[in-house]
Amino acid sequence: MQNVDYQQLVGAIGDAVVVCDAAGAIIVWNDAAVRMFGFTRDDALGQSLDLIIPERQRQRHWDGYNKSMATGETRYGSDVLRVPALHKDGRTLSIAFTVAMLYDDARKVTAIVAMVRDETVRWADERQLRTRVAQLEAAAKAVAT
Repeated sequence: MQNVDYQQLVGAIGDAVVVCDAAGAIIVWNDAAVRMFGFTRDDALGQSLDLIIPERQRQRHWDGYNKSMATGETRYGSDVLRVPALHKDGRTLSIAFTVAMLYDDARKVTAIVAMVRDETVRWADERQLRTRVAQLEAAAKAVAT
């Protein structure tokens, strides 16, 4: 089996790859994360995830994060999570991501990996579609009565 250059792999992936240590400091931030969030690698590495977490979401995030670090498990498994995030310029993004825990040989959590996709445009499109459907349903109901 060939050796895989994991650094090259993470750099080539089109989705953002964000890895944080057990304390929540960012230790991997690929080019897609730079494009998505606007923060350079130098801006992000060593920083807290608060860099991209809206203030109103932080307490909930850290409660779950700390529980996952303590138990070595995430309650989300392979579920796709959808949450708001922040861009460097202050815009709110709608992101979808999966997480995976990384462990040492003693099964102690050493890091958590998130594979992140920007779904801001899709969310806006869906919101417009739902609004339009509601308008059409209301119009059809009005005609029927």
